[in-house]
Amino acid sequence: MLFPVVVTFYVTWWFLEFFDNFFSPVYTYLFGFHVFGLGFITSMLFIFGTGVFAGSWMGAASVKLGELIIRRVPLVKHIYSAAKQVSAALSPDNEATHSFRECVIIRHPRNGEFAFAFITGQTVLSTPDEGDLELFVVYVPTNHVYVGDIFLLSAKDIIRNNLSVREGIEIVVSVGMALPPSITAAPRPR
Repeated sequence: MLFPVVVTFYVTWWFLEFFDNFFSPVYTYLFGFHVFGLGFITSMLFIFGTGVFAGSWMGAASVKLGELIIRRVPLVKHIYSAAKQVSAALSPDNEATHSFRECVIIRHPRNGEFAFAFITGQTVLSTPDEGDLELFVVYVPTNHVYVGDIFLLSAKDIIRNNLSVREGIEIVVSVGMALPPSITAAPRPR
């Protein structure tokens, strides 16, 4: 019972200390003494101001210019591109990307065991023996949502259900603690 309260207090205190220590040396230099919380307030105002600026047309132009510069730096452009794709994938509210189209359940890693997966695309595998096989590209997160494996599965190997992408991400991030008491499988198309 007390554990969640202690963890919440500790994380909140750490967050406050972290941001307070970021700007407090400036105030200590100006005033000659430390005022607890003033650095935190300044940090929050700075973050808020940055968000307001980035939302304006001038801020958007600055962000585009920054992206243009980053995309020209040899190693950094790959890191930035990957980070941007992960950010878009983890934002289910971003209707423009639809990176995770659907939360599904697959049999993995052994028969009788299941894993949450996210459909990210479809492809056709052309084989000389079996012809064209329509496959779904599914992403199976491992220990964190942004780390995982990619599988190609046929439609018969995917169990569609009543979970939204947001609910699927919450289940993975909460290590299963956000799992609803029951999940309803959608009927298979005939």
